[in-house]
Amino acid sequence: MSTLPVYRWRLAPDGLATRRQLRAVGLRPGGQDVVAQLERPRRGRGPLVAYLYRIDLAVPVRPMTSRRWGALALAMLARRTCPTCRRDAGYVIPTSLGTCVPCADPAGI
Repeated sequence: MSTLPVYRWRLAPDGLATRRQLRAVGLRPGGQDVVAQLERPRRGRGPLVAYLYRIDLAVPVRPMTSRRWGALALAMLARRTCPTCRRDAGYVIPTSLGTCVPCADPAGI
């Protein structure tokens, strides 16, 4: 098993990019393996690590189809629906509460 080359923050060679950088230009890794990693030092903790992929092997992002948009809309609706009163709260239900704000504090604030 070989180890990956490690580059310091902002010192990666040209031709390599993180997932976010690929996505910003409409690309995705497309099944390729990680070729290197980037490390950003942090105080008091271990370094932040980002994996790098070759840009020349990246493939275009798959387009959103109407079915994907529909599935995304249903998933977001499920996140906004209160499990207690079954109403659309209009915002994502906080996991700390588990219900919408009116159900979590019926007396009001």
